Amino acid sequence: MLTEKDFIITKYTSIETASFEWSAPSNIALVKYWGKKSHQIPANPSISFTLNNCKTITKLAVSKKEKNTSFSFELLFEGKPKEEFKPKIQKFLERIAPYCPYIKEYHLAIDTQNTFPHSSGIASSASGMATLAMNIMSLEKKLNPSITEAYFHKKASFLARLGSGSACRSITGKVVIWGKHQETPNSSDLFGIPFSDLHPIFTNYQDTILLVDKGEKQVSSTVGHDLMHNHPFAEKRFEQAHKNLTEVKNILSTGNLTEFIKIVESEALTLHAMMMTSMPYFILMKPNTLEIINRIWKFRNETNTPVCFTLDAGANVHILYPENVSEKVLDFIKNELVGYCQNGQYICDEIGKGALAI
Repeated sequence: MLTEKDFIITKYTSIETASFEWSAPSNIALVKYWGKKSHQIPANPSISFTLNNCKTITKLAVSKKEKNTSFSFELLFEGKPKEEFKPKIQKFLERIAPYCPYIKEYHLAIDTQNTFPHSSGIASSASGMATLAMNIMSLEKKLNPSITEAYFHKKASFLARLGSGSACRSITGKVVIWGKHQETPNSSDLFGIPFSDLHPIFTNYQDTILLVDKGEKQVSSTVGHDLMHNHPFAEKRFEQAHKNLTEVKNILSTGNLTEFIKIVESEALTLHAMMMTSMPYFILMKPNTLEIINRIWKFRNETNTPVCFTLDAGANVHILYPENVSEKVLDFIKNELVGYCQNGQYICDEIGKGALAI
């Protein structure tokens, strides 16, 4: 089992310049991670679908510096300087420096863009930090060609986690488990591992994201996670997550859609219940979120279509369904749900394979 020390590189060569480019998708958790310990360690394990279309594309150009006393980087977001993103990049570089000491020896030119609208209410930190981690690992591979592909991806997931916890689930696909789970061999709090025992019904699962509220959340995920430290229901929630992960793994292997729907929707509502019962308490769902949920329940009951919802830490609704009912579900979305979306916007996505070199 890899430990933090295994990710510290001590021997590496030097290069003058190099450039790399990667894409990495966002992901949507089925069993939610909410609450974290120090050093970006999750309070409970989680499992997620890796998405395909909602992704970040990042180019990294590196050039050798004369002095390596501090971090040096510039950042373009969709072709323009983005000063407000710089503190998060700075913090990320500070966190990974013990494991990637070479990072101070180079000036980093980061050019990044999303395939989905920024501030659309879709978390871009997962995809953004995953692409940056993959680019940095490409640099490390240049400096130390002997590292294996397996190590490359594990360390990329490890580094991505230090930028944004859920980013470690965006490196590989189609389904990823993050967090130590007694019934999952090789599971780790340090990085995500792929779950490959998928029933065919899940290999091309669909996710249509209804953009209910594109504004910035009134409570950041970081603050929300911290509120779990003194939460009256925290320990029971963590126990529930372990149990649900065991059940979801079995469901994903057997293709039991009825049980899949029950756990996925329960997990989404439990996540928001934790927010509503913390101190201070907060609500990230909007009235239209609830309208959509009720419409989904009504549609499912009336048509027996295996469609369900999940939620991130926000107001938007992810509608999950098998590919073989796509036509029926998309008609339902267009006819009944678009009116609850901000400016009628929604994004059609599906299960994907993780980060890709470009």
